[in-house]
Amino acid sequence: MSTKVNIVYNEGMSFIAEVDNHKIVMDAVEAVGGKNLGPSPKPLTLASLGGCTGMDVVSILKKMRVAFDSLNIEIEAESTDEHPKIYKSIHVIYHFTGKELAVAKLEKAVNLSQERYCGVSEMLRKASDLSYEVKVN
Repeated sequence: MSTKVNIVYNEGMSFIAEVDNHKIVMDAVEAVGGKNLGPSPKPLTLASLGGCTGMDVVSILKKMRVAFDSLNIEIEAESTDEHPKIYKSIHVIYHFTGKELAVAKLEKAVNLSQERYCGVSEMLRKASDLSYEVKVN
């Protein structure tokens, strides 16, 4: 399966990414010549990670018939100091809320996503120290 994304220069430092007929504006902050019209590209990598693993977890939990009230995925990353600045460490925190949640099943769904299904996690793991945890409120 092949994927195609088109990136079009907009103005200043901004670009528009066309992904599956959806447009995403990327820009830089004013300090480096942008107008802050959208997120910068590197943090979008973390958003992709959250979306990828989140979709996995929701799908797995539906198959397990585990209901939850909410899922919030928080991602913290530390960059290297030298160029090219990459994320040296990434920590993913899955926050679940709900009544009578089966913590073992939540953890199993997260582990399956992180260790088997999420391609974004696997790609980032090759360059970064990727860790994760589950929190139940």
